Amino acid sequence: MAAVSKTRNMIEGFVRDGSFKWLLKNKNPFHEEFEEMKASPSAGNNWIHELSPVANIVVRRCSKILKIPTGQLQDIFNGEATDAIKDPSCYARNFLEYSCYKALSVFTQVSGYMEDRKFRRLTFDMMLAWEVPDAASQPTNTMDIDEDASVGIEAFSRIAPAVPIIADVIVSDYIFEFLTASTGSRLQFSTFEKYLIGLERAARKLKSQSESSLLSPQRSERGERILEIDGTVTTQPVLQHVGISTWPGRLTLTDHAMYFEALRVVSYDKPTVYELADDLKQIVKPELTGPWGTRLFDKAFLYKSVSLSEAVVMELPELKGHNRRDYWLAVIREILYAHRFIRKFQISGVEREETLLKTIFGIIRMQALKDMMTSATPLSFEAGLMFNACDQLPGGDRILETLATIHLRKSGTSGGMSATTMASSLGIVFGKSSEIVGDVSVGELTPLEKAVKESRSTYKMVASAQAAVDGVKVEGIDTNLAVMKELLFPVTELGNRLVKLYYWEEPIRSFMFCLVSTYVIYRGWLSYVVGLMLAFIALFIVITRWFSRGREVDEFRVMAPPPMNTMEQLLAIQNAISQAEELIQDGNILLLKLRGLLLSIFPQASDRFAVALVITAVFVAVVPMRYVIIAVLLEEWTKYSPMRRSSTERLNRRLREWWFSIPAAPVVLEKVNDEKKKK
Repeated sequence: MAAVSKTRNMIEGFVRDGSFKWLLKNKNPFHEEFEEMKASPSAGNNWIHELSPVANIVVRRCSKILKIPTGQLQDIFNGEATDAIKDPSCYARNFLEYSCYKALSVFTQVSGYMEDRKFRRLTFDMMLAWEVPDAASQPTNTMDIDEDASVGIEAFSRIAPAVPIIADVIVSDYIFEFLTASTGSRLQFSTFEKYLIGLERAARKLKSQSESSLLSPQRSERGERILEIDGTVTTQPVLQHVGISTWPGRLTLTDHAMYFEALRVVSYDKPTVYELADDLKQIVKPELTGPWGTRLFDKAFLYKSVSLSEAVVMELPELKGHNRRDYWLAVIREILYAHRFIRKFQISGVEREETLLKTIFGIIRMQALKDMMTSATPLSFEAGLMFNACDQLPGGDRILETLATIHLRKSGTSGGMSATTMASSLGIVFGKSSEIVGDVSVGELTPLEKAVKESRSTYKMVASAQAAVDGVKVEGIDTNLAVMKELLFPVTELGNRLVKLYYWEEPIRSFMFCLVSTYVIYRGWLSYVVGLMLAFIALFIVITRWFSRGREVDEFRVMAPPPMNTMEQLLAIQNAISQAEELIQDGNILLLKLRGLLLSIFPQASDRFAVALVITAVFVAVVPMRYVIIAVLLEEWTKYSPMRRSSTERLNRRLREWWFSIPAAPVVLEKVNDEKKKK
């Protein structure tokens, strides 16, 4: 008992001395630096009164990286920035952004910076300071910020894109949403650090693959870089389907093409190249595969181009889901879209290298995020890749046009660094250095950020509308027909009224309709009538909107048809198919008879048809078009009137007899010999 009491007294002494404070409370990342700044003799000179304590600490770190005093850094900013950027209402945040961008551009030029925990901590602290930049936004006591502090999407979107490998302006929002899916849209340092570690690991893997001798004869001409390899593990094979043949092998993706090497007994065959850089009208899309040509498993993608006589299907089997296929499909499309972007805007030289490196950095980010993916936080590969996202976003073409124009932008108060410069710091040799800077700018949104922001706001409306569309979809042929019938009720009702007028079931109304229509056409008022109808529809929409303001939208109610069992559904489908087949047959007969008339296969009928066409042509050529339209209207609208009904019935009978007397042109069905390649 004496030993236990002695041990307890020793632990209590350590606690009183503060030796175990790190066990009792989260460590404050700013406390030590804050105390050091207060104790420094030059504290007054290095302390900027417009900034919050956290922002002062971050700016102090930036000045150390830049190797200039804080006061001198502020003087440089004041000399370079415009009056709008130096406005007192936003001075603190803009100066903080300027310091961060400058420091990051220097820090990221050091080889191996991704492995440095100081870089990861600095980048995150920049985001923390961005949220509380001025002195009024944070108390002097920095002890309120602990290790669990988190940042929002705006801070991430302003700081992270300054380092191209961490985020891109186009996809930074989605990266943040994925990283914060389980933390309530607030990014914590532990998650951010895990993401950066994954980026460093993926970049190191890319470097080792590109420096290997794999496919070196094929890659050397264009300096291709290997981005991904699959099929090297027997438990995760890659199967190539060409026709009825199937071969396992190794699939390799570079920044210009895709290579497949069929696996033989102990080695690989000569690689087959599937080009992505050249304009070969490539199509890459998901595909279903299965035994004996069946379409059962959704785990493959199809590649097709004009250089191939037959489409190629790459299957990536896995036990559950199709994430492996989705990842490959997304990265292949990203390379394909990048080269289409380069060709469309005729980008060359350093700008072309910059574009390809941004594409590579996007794939590196996907590799890092893929390692963090769980069943609770699924990853959309297309949304996280720049060119895939532009292909999906509304207004994505405008984003690409803006992106093409900024490649020649020179550095001023802009932030970030070029992708080619960053590639060199990561040990990836890619062309020569570039003067192109990042896609962020101090104190204002760049044209690219504005285009992305506008596109994403439109996308939210489109997504909301699509969710509403998905919510009203119903299943079953009979149910959908019932809904369509109710929706088309006003149109069918109008059609029924016109039919009554056409068949003169109400002679007075039919006569008035015919008279008014003829007068409108004769006076040339038809365009005014159409315009008046459109204006009436617009007025109806405005009035309806005005009176329905503040009211909930009335649901469209449809009487559900009686439920059908499986046999009834099969019979309904069979009847629908039979009716469709009859319509197709009637259409084919019509086309074959017209073919016979045009080619004079049946001279007597063709002569009559030709005479009728000549008479019609002369009438249309001689008579003014206004009177032609009136004549056609009167002919069609009065043929079922009481005076002409009997003659119309006789004429229709003669026309049917003449039509039925025309035989169809002969048709011969030839079978095509199936000659597929067999290996």
